[in-house]
Amino acid sequence: MKKQKRSIDILVISDIHLGTFGCHAKELLHYLKSIKPKVVVLNGDIIDIWQFSKTYWPNSHMKVIKHLINWMGKGVKTYYVTGNHDEMLRKFEGLKMGSLNVVNKVVLTLPDGKKAWVFHGDVFDITMQHSKWLAKLGSVGYDVLILINRFFNFISEKIFKRGKLSLSKKIKESVKTAVSYINDFEQTTADIGISNNYDYVVCGHIHHPEIREIHNAEGHITYLNSGDWVENLSALEFSNGEWSVYRFNDTDKADMLKEIDEEIAELTNNQLFDNMLHEFNMMRQ
Repeated sequence: MKKQKRSIDILVISDIHLGTFGCHAKELLHYLKSIKPKVVVLNGDIIDIWQFSKTYWPNSHMKVIKHLINWMGKGVKTYYVTGNHDEMLRKFEGLKMGSLNVVNKVVLTLPDGKKAWVFHGDVFDITMQHSKWLAKLGSVGYDVLILINRFFNFISEKIFKRGKLSLSKKIKESVKTAVSYINDFEQTTADIGISNNYDYVVCGHIHHPEIREIHNAEGHITYLNSGDWVENLSALEFSNGEWSVYRFNDTDKADMLKEIDEEIAELTNNQLFDNMLHEFNMMRQ
């Protein structure tokens, strides 16, 4: 018996980083299969082109893409907002194909008339603007840290029977410059959003899920960040006139992973690609 899917007016997900070891594609796929959104915003860094490798592309990563394309084929309005790890797609800004729109930013008008300004957020990253090679080097180190983190958590859970710990999150929370960077990022985006009379500013990029009011001398705005699917396994949902942060629940993870593994095992990557290509062609018609 199929579980009833939750209806969502707007779904915002970002920083999935498909193609990297840190991506929690199976958990994401389980989440996507549990909801029915009317509008989807893929807010940057969906595929990690910086670290893309032909030798690492699991079926679960292909299944995520297939599921998103399946939504598009069914007419779900989808905005692909480009980020820094998939920046090569910025040359396709303005492309419209069926229900898919490739953009660098988008302003959504909500049912109550309020405006939500959505963009990835790397435009405010000084490292990205002036030292891109350093940012790319940092992303490789981040991926290595994720692998070490997974090994650490395996030992912690299986041997010492303790809970998980995110090393990268711990580092961010303990290093003053990292905390300051997040605060500066949030304030900067909010200031520009307020000056443009938006009601909401929606970002990704910094892997820090958040919803909070930010004030300055000119007014106030609601700042939102969708987080990521590497550390926080989070997304933004807009339903019944309200925004909320979704966080993946670990409670039923074992049963969920078994179900997803069985589904993924049914098809090879090549078969998934052929099915996905068929759906993509149908979307173009």
